[in-house]
Amino acid sequence: MSIVVARIGKPHGLRGEVTVQLHTDDPGRRLAPGASFATEARSGSGVPRELTIRTARPHNGTWLLSFEGIPDRTGAEGLRGARLVVDTDEAAEAAAGSAAGSEAAADDDEDAYYEDELVGLAVESPAGERLGTVASLETGSAQDLLVVTLEDGTSAWIPFVTAIVPEVDLAGGRIVVDPPAGLLDLNRS
Repeated sequence: MSIVVARIGKPHGLRGEVTVQLHTDDPGRRLAPGASFATEARSGSGVPRELTIRTARPHNGTWLLSFEGIPDRTGAEGLRGARLVVDTDEAAEAAAGSAAGSEAAADDDEDAYYEDELVGLAVESPAGERLGTVASLETGSAQDLLVVTLEDGTSAWIPFVTAIVPEVDLAGGRIVVDPPAGLLDLNRS
């Protein structure tokens, strides 16, 4: 199984840099120059099966990456939407190495979830009423958002914070959501 580390966004500048939506809590280590990632992209997109990071830097709260073999904006535009992934065994080894002996890291990991773990979970109210299904996770600089496909087929964005999502039960295949009044109707599409 693969874990998404980052999703490639729009090009930045003329020298092949792209913005990325992070799915890792340690971008400085994970996205180091020389690191190689398998890619997931739509069929026929022309995205290489593997990309090696040439440069990585934060810029105004967003990470910018460039890759070996992608020298310009045109090449960078072709990468849009591709996901950088690692094998779960590699991710586990990296996590074990960085968290060895750190009690604080273990506490942080207790409330950390990969998008792949959340997608497909049932979304329920505190009373047990089924509200929908988790469709994806959008990471943000302030907070992450759960994208939920509601029972009527529309989508809603729910802040992934403990006050609104008090329980994530991976073993039970569900998430309990206690949204304030009107939240599920706010950004419906």
